[in-house]
Amino acid sequence: MFNIGAEELLLIVVVAILVIGPKDMPLALRTAGRWIGKIRRVSGHFRAGLDSMIREAEMEEMEKKWKAQNEAIMKAHPGAAADVRKTAGEPTNLLPDENGEGPQMQPLAANPDPERDQAADAARERARPKPPSADEAAPRLPLGGEDEV
Repeated sequence: MFNIGAEELLLIVVVAILVIGPKDMPLALRTAGRWIGKIRRVSGHFRAGLDSMIREAEMEEMEKKWKAQNEAIMKAHPGAAADVRKTAGEPTNLLPDENGEGPQMQPLAANPDPERDQAADAARERARPKPPSADEAAPRLPLGGEDEV
């Protein structure tokens, strides 16, 4: 950007010391550093905005190009979409046709396996909570109750 060599930089430092003075030089350098930082942040933000605008414009161009290519391919091969569905294993008729025919769900059998139902009932019975016995039914006093003085 700027082509400043060591000799030019030394000349700028000497002039700055003579003009500003050694006493105010740290404050001037801090102020210059803040301004340079702000300029860099603004230029970076501006550059990022331009880059995103360029990327969006390129994406729009590519989408238009892809759409045109896709339309050209579809015109050249009109039956290709149906062939792709058949070869990919995708079912072609999921809904009943106008006569109401087509794939339909079948109802489950009422009792497919009675032994399995009995085993499930027995497991539910074992898992059911048992009523407390007479000893466990008596209320318990919490620790540190009224008996302690």
